[in-house]
Amino acid sequence: MSSMSPQIAELIEALPVEAQEVGEPGTTLKELVHALSHKKVPIGRLNRFWILGTLQAKVVAAYMAWWLRSGYASADKKQRTLNETHLKAALKLLGGMTYLRGAVMKMGQIIASHPDVAPEQFADVFGRLFFEAPPMHFSLLREFVRAELGADPEDIFDGFETRAFAAASLGQVHRAYLKGTDQRVAIKIQYPNIARSIRDDYRNMMAFLLPMRLSGDWENMKSQFEGVGRMLEMETDYEQEAENLRIARSTFTEADQIVVPRVFPEVSTRRILTMEYLQGLHLDKFLEAQPSQETCDDFGAKICTAIFRMGYAKRLAYADPQPGNYLFMPDGRLGAIDFGCCYHHTDDDFRHMAEVERAYVEAPEKLRRCLAEACDLTAKQEADDARMKVITDWCEWAWEPLVHEGPFDFGNRGYFRRGVELYGELMRRRYTRSRPVNTWMSKSIYGMRAMLCRLKARVDLKAIHRKESTVLAE
Repeated sequence: MSSMSPQIAELIEALPVEAQEVGEPGTTLKELVHALSHKKVPIGRLNRFWILGTLQAKVVAAYMAWWLRSGYASADKKQRTLNETHLKAALKLLGGMTYLRGAVMKMGQIIASHPDVAPEQFADVFGRLFFEAPPMHFSLLREFVRAELGADPEDIFDGFETRAFAAASLGQVHRAYLKGTDQRVAIKIQYPNIARSIRDDYRNMMAFLLPMRLSGDWENMKSQFEGVGRMLEMETDYEQEAENLRIARSTFTEADQIVVPRVFPEVSTRRILTMEYLQGLHLDKFLEAQPSQETCDDFGAKICTAIFRMGYAKRLAYADPQPGNYLFMPDGRLGAIDFGCCYHHTDDDFRHMAEVERAYVEAPEKLRRCLAEACDLTAKQEADDARMKVITDWCEWAWEPLVHEGPFDFGNRGYFRRGVELYGELMRRRYTRSRPVNTWMSKSIYGMRAMLCRLKARVDLKAIHRKESTVLAE
């Protein structure tokens, strides 16, 4: 997926945005962003459910109107009006997701970072959820910061910038200096009530799954979903993220050219995280500079090394490798800056991972049994050849770059599209049984490949994997 073209950006700015919960119909995108910055995160399970339901209805209505209008249109006009409808629907969703923030906004970020998951217009617009999501006006956060740190931020830090330079689903980031030093820091401030909104969204999503409770897969699905709920809760705990940062930072040496920011615990709390500020570009801005293929390949190799090193050496699954979490630094180093979504492998997880890898490489005759265990299948389900074929095909796709000799071309969009289609096939057939750990492993696999696809990187993944996975043989 390429960065947003100037033509698309101009069209987005010109389109009217309807978002009744934050502004009147006809609001421009700039006015919408300004209005959102002065709105608190809505709380209350029914309130958030109603807003989301209204938003879905607006999107459905937009496509119904297109269908009615385009019945007798020419093919060219039909495609043009469909593209315009994609843009208008994406803008409606952008406004709603930004207003709701939390888990709902995270879904938009997933769409933005994965090529071919949704129409290109959605990905272009949702890309703003990474880098241009409107921060809350600081007047809404000042009292919250005072309660957490015991004083106004201007009294605790030097040169505190009240205007946030980054905003995302759970919080926003401000620049400052540690008091009396030249150490520049990034201060991540959680939105007030965001933890409650996460719990509300989780309960709403759980309600959608209740019709499945009579199926034989309910207990497995419930276990997976409870794991998602725990992860979302954990992402609102900045003390846990600080520990993840400490573990990750200890993983790399200066020679790796992979940088994880240092945490300053004396000015951090459960809801405020103060880190070393890293200077660099996010993916879109980096690609706008038209870097050489060699540079893209080098950064691609660093992304893969970072994920494998943390996973094997520290048993830390970096489950959110998306564009907003990396910085491409001017000296060639890679910055990894967000560690809220990390899964800590248990001994059983690690044992199982080793068994699957050994079976895939050394004993193919054992692979079916290992995959059945990975999917928590009953004996009857394991004997279902149709189910096992789709599971095996997906695993073959995931492993393809790991057995390829030499650099693998991740810029081949066909490869990534095939993985999306296979995952879609698993969902359509309701082959959802899995060990909970695979939720985060799959997220990491797709996230890493999506990043490499956008970089058009060519990476010798087999060599990197061989080097970093030696711990499995110990």
